[in-house]
Amino acid sequence: MAVLLDIDQLRTFIAIAETGSFTRAADIVFKTQSAVSMQMKRLEERIGKPIFERDGRASRLTEDGDKLLDYARRIVKLNMDAVCAFSQNELTGRVRIGIPDDYADRYLPEIMARFSQANPRVEVTIVCEPTPMLIERINTNDLDLAIITHVEHKGAAEFVRHERLLWVTSSRHQVHTETPLPLALGRPSCGWRQAAQEKLETINRSYRVLYSSWNSTAVGAMVLAGLAVSVLPESALKPGMRVLGPTDGFPPLPSCKIGLVRNWREQTSLTDALASLIIQSLDNLAQNEAAE
Repeated sequence: MAVLLDIDQLRTFIAIAETGSFTRAADIVFKTQSAVSMQMKRLEERIGKPIFERDGRASRLTEDGDKLLDYARRIVKLNMDAVCAFSQNELTGRVRIGIPDDYADRYLPEIMARFSQANPRVEVTIVCEPTPMLIERINTNDLDLAIITHVEHKGAAEFVRHERLLWVTSSRHQVHTETPLPLALGRPSCGWRQAAQEKLETINRSYRVLYSSWNSTAVGAMVLAGLAVSVLPESALKPGMRVLGPTDGFPPLPSCKIGLVRNWREQTSLTDALASLIIQSLDNLAQNEAAE
């Protein structure tokens, strides 16, 4: 007879995977650390395989743990969807979501229009900040959900979309032909900035970073003014920008992964409803683009 998986154990498992720590997960699911450890021991017994291994002081998923994580998220989500489907209570309250301004113009209109239509009595607070700040807000319980640029070493996130990262310049200027190449990029810790610099150094192209900002609108303004070249994801492209490629002397950049991070301390039917809609909306965007 097949062994059924326990929803509560799966919720704890997801919390550990998201935080990388049994201790932090215990706080999120309101259990003692010994209770969390016992739950994971029983979960491993249920599936007959180890799901965690030690990585220094942190807990890292095994290959089987990675496989289980995908199923766990879907099972927990489906369980919540089923509960909501038979609930007679209209969703009310407040939900807090964060998103970098790189993605806000492209994603928020559809997401918020659909969510507000289905849940007119819900108050939504939106915070636009760079990914590291949004992750910190999740960790300090200041946000319920965040759409982020997925960075492996910043912790686990639910991968929801894949985009090209592009070199961009003004369509009305020739700044991309200047030497050294003037750049407008994020702050020094920005992964996109580091990728751009590494690619230029690989081809021995001299450059100088003239403008630096966390704000993609400010970076985009420098590009549109013809003052610098930058790197942006597809979703941040604006009229008046031109994409540069190998024929212009610019090597391909690594892809941009977009993830969804949840605050497991504040998981409710409201946050689950918004998370599901975000995943569905971004998935629909990908399907529509593939069909074009």
